[in-house]
Amino acid sequence: MAVLARWGLLARATIYLLIGVLAIALAAGSRQEETDQRGAMQELTRHTGGTLLVFVIGIGLAGYALWRLSEAAFGVVGEGKKLGPRAQSLVRAVVYAFFAVSAFKIVGSAGIGSQAGQQELWTAEAMQHRGGRWAVGVVGAVVVLCGLVLAGQGVRRSFLKYLDRPGMSHGTRRAVEFTGVIGNVARGVVFALAGVFVIRAAVDYDPRQAGGLDRALRELEDTPAGPWLLALVAAGLVLFGVYGLAEARWRRT
Repeated sequence: MAVLARWGLLARATIYLLIGVLAIALAAGSRQEETDQRGAMQELTRHTGGTLLVFVIGIGLAGYALWRLSEAAFGVVGEGKKLGPRAQSLVRAVVYAFFAVSAFKIVGSAGIGSQAGQQELWTAEAMQHRGGRWAVGVVGAVVVLCGLVLAGQGVRRSFLKYLDRPGMSHGTRRAVEFTGVIGNVARGVVFALAGVFVIRAAVDYDPRQAGGLDRALRELEDTPAGPWLLALVAAGLVLFGVYGLAEARWRRT
């Protein structure tokens, strides 16, 4: 599990580094394609050796999902058998299992649809059923809550308790803390914003609102602050990727 955890954390860090870079390109007006987890992996396949790298990332994401599932079953290092952290690990296991499947589909088929489009389709199908709009709204509220929790972990620096800090030098600890704070806050803000759009999709009965991470980033671009705000958040996502590399090295598993 320790090996799977570190491989998975490295894969996750790579994806967020790519998302951050693609979001910067979006802010600069040089990108029109999807800017989310699947978009990042699809971008990789356009380059030499990229398909093989996506396959390796897919294995890492599957390993990450299995590791989080083991935490849900047996407890989280640093948290013991507390229900809250174990529930969070279960949700993460499900989410990253989905991303792992997406990675393997990208490797096997160049014609795979967009992640945002799939989320819109699922939302539309859910809202066709009785109580579907309420269910979609609840999902959106949960995503908002998750985003706020992630941002809160950054502000409170609670992520540090999961790291082997005695094994770091003083300078390394400060650098990891800085990237962790900014990166977790940026990721939390984007997740919370994505959840808000899911809620809006339910309220307005418009599944096109539920575009996930890609929609959230594009909405940031349309704010009065325009590309500057998007570039700031994108830089935060890059920093989360850098923090993720450190977590892959020093995470207590």
